Formats: sequence, C-alpha cells, structure tokens
Amino acid sequence: MLTKRKSRSIAAILAFSGTLTISGLHKFYLGQPLWGLLYVLLSWTPIPKVASAIEGVWYLAQDEEAFDRNFNLGKSAVKNLQANSDRITAMAEALRSLDTLRQDGLISEYEFEQKRRQLLDQIT
Repeated sequence: MLTKRKSRSIAAILAFSGTLTISGLHKFYLGQPLWGLLYVLLSWTPIPKVASAIEGVWYLAQDEEAFDRNFNLGKSAVKNLQANSDRITAMAEALRSLDTLRQDGLISEYEFEQKRRQLLDQIT
C-alpha cells in the first residue's frame, strides 16, 4: 500500500502548533496514531508540548533525504524497489528465453532445470 508523501514543512508546522494548541497532530499526520493519542492523553502536562517543540526543530534540522528515510519509506528504498523490479523483469525474460531453447530442443531438460535454478537463486 503506497501512502501519500509526507511533507517535512507540514510536519514541523503541526509540531510547533502543538505547543500552543492540541499536541500530537504531527504524529497523526506522520502515520503514528498511537504516539498521537499518547500526546493527546498527556495534554494536561507540559510533556507533549515540550516534545512537540523538540520534534519540530528536529524535523527542520533534517535534510529532505533524512526526513524521507524516516517518514516516507526513503527515496533510496523507492529506487531499490525499482531496481529490484527491473532485475526481476530481466530474470523473467531470461527464463522465457531459456524455456524457448528447451522447447526448440536446443538444450536438454536437465540443462534447462540447472540454469533455471541458477537464475532463480540470483533473485533471492
């Protein structure tokens, strides 16, 4: 399930607004509802307000890549997913080609099975 990309600026604004109004809105925004609920339940104490201010500064102190890594499944993770998808597509094409060679009688069933296992082992 893909979720909408979270904004570092909005997270910081919500965190800072928690020092004046309801604390924890930034936690709900970032997909951490249990933490958000805890902040709301502790709103009668100064703890969530102080934590919200600290987190607001932390969000702004991070660069976009660090924020994405922490809250957006990281850009590098998305790139890795694309690379894995491309690699699996290439493996599938290699398996189709190998199967065509087997069906045409150019390689034996044993050779096909050996090469197929080698290709599948590369995926994992």
